[in-house]
Amino acid sequence: MTRGAALRVLMAEDEPLAAEVIQEGLVEAGFEVLAANDGQEAFDLASGGAGFDLLLTDLKMPRLGGKELIAKLRARRPDLPVVVMTGYPPPNGAASLQTGRGPMRLLTKPIGIAPIIAALWDVAGRG
Repeated sequence: MTRGAALRVLMAEDEPLAAEVIQEGLVEAGFEVLAANDGQEAFDLASGGAGFDLLLTDLKMPRLGGKELIAKLRARRPDLPVVVMTGYPPPNGAASLQTGRGPMRLLTKPIGIAPIIAALWDVAGRG
């Protein structure tokens, strides 16, 4: 069930099993996935010219956390759509993570693949 051209998702998730399950679910849903083991790897992919439409990121990661990753990527692309998934939501919710003017959704773990897919479609404007 795809909705037009495949969207490319840059995914930063440091938990290998979670990353594998999420990637499989997204591919089955028609997304292309660029998987990174943490925020720094995701930033390096983006800096190296990897093309992507959406960012899907965890918050708590080694080397470069999700909040910092969002800020760095949105410094270049203020309209970048972002979905954050975390077991530790910030007290002020998505508002405390918002930089730029792109759409953002905050999902609290544990979370199934269906809400992640729905949030990605939503921030991409195809919900």
